Amino acid sequence: MQRHRHSEFIRFLNAVEAAVPAGKVIHAILDNYATHKHPKVRAWLARHPRWTFHFTPTSASWLNAVEGFFSALTRRRLRRGTFTGVVDLQAAIKRYIAEHNDRARPFTWTKPAAQIVSAVRRLP
Repeated sequence: MQRHRHSEFIRFLNAVEAAVPAGKVIHAILDNYATHKHPKVRAWLARHPRWTFHFTPTSASWLNAVEGFFSALTRRRLRRGTFTGVVDLQAAIKRYIAEHNDRARPFTWTKPAAQIVSAVRRLP
């Protein structure tokens, strides 16, 4: 039986729900992928009022710094790679992460906060 993305998402929500102490409010930041719009996800959210979903603006992946990391991983290690199987692929990813961490530097925004906030406010 094939699992649907909304089922995996609900499993994730349930895991977080179980891990966060009762009485704590949970804020989840999501992209605008359609999984959260599925009726089963909406019903789950209605039954869990301590949750609030916040959505990043469409075409604003620059807000999510990890997207840059995955882009670099894809370009520098995976795109033209040849892998004999999942274990080989996982090893390549782990090597890239280790190399990345060996030369890690703090992330610095290249635009002032006021300019970023202004751009976000102009989005529909």
